[in-house]
Amino acid sequence: MTKYAALTALAAMAFPALAMGQSAADLDVNGDGVLTIDEVQASMPEVTADMFTTMDLNADGALDAEEITAAQEASLMPATDG
Repeated sequence: MTKYAALTALAAMAFPALAMGQSAADLDVNGDGVLTIDEVQASMPEVTADMFTTMDLNADGALDAEEITAAQEASLMPATDG
């Protein structure tokens, strides 16, 4: 199994909060429009730094709406309600 495939499988299991209907906005504690690793891990402690880095396409330390959508399309994160 490749590293990417392993991360994909692990990420699919690591996002139950989003899979259960919680939106990405619900995870955005400070309301700045992006998700930091701390915000993600507060609800999903299973998310590793490597998983987060894989989803953080522009390497700015946060997931914006486009990166969340890309992660969902790559099956790294389940679809959200909003």
